[in-house]
Amino acid sequence: MTDKTVLVTGATGLLGRQTLAAFSSENWNPIGTGFSRANPEKKIHKLDLSDHDAVTALLDEVKPKALIHCAAERRPDVSASNPAATQALNIAATSHLAAVCNARKIFLLYISTDYVFSGVEGEAPYEVDSQTAPPNFYGETKLKGEEAVREEIERGLRGVVLRVPVLYGETESGNKESAVNVLLDLVWNKEGKEKVEMDHWSIRYPTNTEDVARVIKDVTTLYTNTPESEFSKLPTTLQFSAEERMTKYEICQTLGEIAGLPTDHIIPNDQDDPNAAVKRPKDCHLSTKALKEIGISVQTVPFKIWWQRYMRAFKH
Repeated sequence: MTDKTVLVTGATGLLGRQTLAAFSSENWNPIGTGFSRANPEKKIHKLDLSDHDAVTALLDEVKPKALIHCAAERRPDVSASNPAATQALNIAATSHLAAVCNARKIFLLYISTDYVFSGVEGEAPYEVDSQTAPPNFYGETKLKGEEAVREEIERGLRGVVLRVPVLYGETESGNKESAVNVLLDLVWNKEGKEKVEMDHWSIRYPTNTEDVARVIKDVTTLYTNTPESEFSKLPTTLQFSAEERMTKYEICQTLGEIAGLPTDHIIPNDQDDPNAAVKRPKDCHLSTKALKEIGISVQTVPFKIWWQRYMRAFKH
């Protein structure tokens, strides 16, 4: 394999697909892993990340220069209802990948989340070194994944953690792939519901997967090109986020406006539910200062502009 091979876990997912595409446009040889949607013809190997022997064997076969770990259980509700499987993927698989990458001198970029922060009103924006305090089990598992990566970094791993917020973008298997895209289904309201209550309390910063994939590629290129003697000067944690503040209710209003659909059936709820099964943060806005300081562009596509283009293409 070329020394410019990059292996992407979760390559059949929302972010993984865009990450493969981003590396395809450069002088890299991108290879992916997936499970239920693996496709060897598209260089996406079927891999169960909980099978540590299989993981090690694939890395020895592919011999990548870099590994981008996108695969995760990202749904807070599912994480809480299936804790064992979530821990296996978000923590144990991450820990094993970090150790194997370290032993083989493979650069590792681990995708984490803004949910490692409490999101208590008034605390944001969070810097890379702000105090972490996950509000729910999902955030706890992603933070433990971060800790596993940092433990290997202390042992010599060339790696970095990249935190991102809620993502949206082009889907392949329906809008349910994204917590943002799925809101379009509620706006369309094909089921004819008279009333849909929507969160108007928690603040989100929806960020496009194409922008995240570009940052992943730029960071990977910078870190893998940095000489060993200079590598320790690079941050071990980075954060990327769009800057547009929106509640889920406001996202629905925006999508309805773009699609030319009424949203009278969507009712705003501006109260936090203290009895919710999964606690949500108020505001986990991520500072992108660390990225800027190492010369990585943090430009993002405006939310409305991307959706106008996407819906226009979808109609045709």
